[in-house]
Amino acid sequence: MSLCIIGAGTAGLCCARHSQLHGFQITVFELSERIGGTWVYNEATKVKNGIDVHSSMYENLRTNLPKEVMGFPDFEIPENDVSYVRSDEICDFLNQYADHFKLKQYIKFNSYVIRVLQKNKKWQVLVKDLLTNQIEFQYFDKIMVANGHYHTPNYIRIPNMNRFQGDYLHSHDYRTSGIFKGKTVLVIGAGPSGMDLSNIISRSAARVSLSHHLSDIENTKFYDNVYQKPDVRELDEKGAFFVDGSYEEFDTIFFCTGYKYAFPFLTVNSGIYVEENYVQGLYKHCINIRNPTMALIGLPFYVCAAQMMDIQARFILSYYNGSNQLPSREDMLKDTQTRMSKLWEDGYRKRHAHMLGPKQIHYFTDLAETAGVKNIKPVMTKLHNESSKCFNDNLLHFREDNFAILDDETFVKLN
Repeated sequence: MSLCIIGAGTAGLCCARHSQLHGFQITVFELSERIGGTWVYNEATKVKNGIDVHSSMYENLRTNLPKEVMGFPDFEIPENDVSYVRSDEICDFLNQYADHFKLKQYIKFNSYVIRVLQKNKKWQVLVKDLLTNQIEFQYFDKIMVANGHYHTPNYIRIPNMNRFQGDYLHSHDYRTSGIFKGKTVLVIGAGPSGMDLSNIISRSAARVSLSHHLSDIENTKFYDNVYQKPDVRELDEKGAFFVDGSYEEFDTIFFCTGYKYAFPFLTVNSGIYVEENYVQGLYKHCINIRNPTMALIGLPFYVCAAQMMDIQARFILSYYNGSNQLPSREDMLKDTQTRMSKLWEDGYRKRHAHMLGPKQIHYFTDLAETAGVKNIKPVMTKLHNESSKCFNDNLLHFREDNFAILDDETFVKLN
């Protein structure tokens, strides 16, 4: 049985690793010339060779989660002196993983997937070789979409944005802090990237104002030239009016407003559509209800990503290899509607549909129990939750923390 995997980052690699165990004929299409996906640093921004640059990695990035929760269940990141490692070390780890499980033989690099279309009960994949410019059709029984979700910038709308005469930048196109040298910068958004980048660019910028509406980071310590501000009410030519009535002038507005889920190669009849960053038509966040021979890997966020992708891959493949039988379309829809209705009742918005955080253990357990696959070790989610708390409580120094995992349930902080 033939299987197409789109992307050779963390998600695509673990899909390939588990697919080969079940004897699938695997083809992995990777846009770049390297594996690693979002972890690959690329100095280029905007468009390269007529295609949007995929990676959002910036220079000298260190992880904001400890490496102890970033490995795979069956292949951990090697021991070293620190828990928070550099992005190139994650790339090295993914290459070690690919080499260990002999995955590179399945990968077609420099392959740009143009369109995926269901045709005669097969998936027709139109793909372009970026080195030769040749375009060809290939056909597959199953398809796993693992193209990541940190590549298409999400810009929020601010009244009178067109009036502002300074510079605009999204974190997707940020590479080095030198571009902010001596400037006054307005950072929009206080997710993990917005908070972290505010401190990083403040080492070059004259002043950084972080605009957000979160209540749980009011006491977070930033560097001295980083100031917290409420939401922007509107812009004018030189700066921003905030909802508290204050006004400041800025040289640059730096959007740290996250990313959109984007699958530009999927046709309108694929069964998948995105509304306000809620990817709809999915069973358990991953299987295409309308066309179950397609699955999407890695959508949930604020999670132990590699661990989650691994259990998702094993969950999906338990159906693709015939070990399990999927529920009816009606039952899958009902399961999804019940789960999402509870989220809406709890006050979540569509853009939070795939946000798990402390609830990730319930998702992992649901996948494990539904498909009869091995669950993620509880210690992973415990350490993830602890490190997330440390990030908020000690933003300036959290990367100095070092952890060790003692057993399936227990971790210790070493310093």
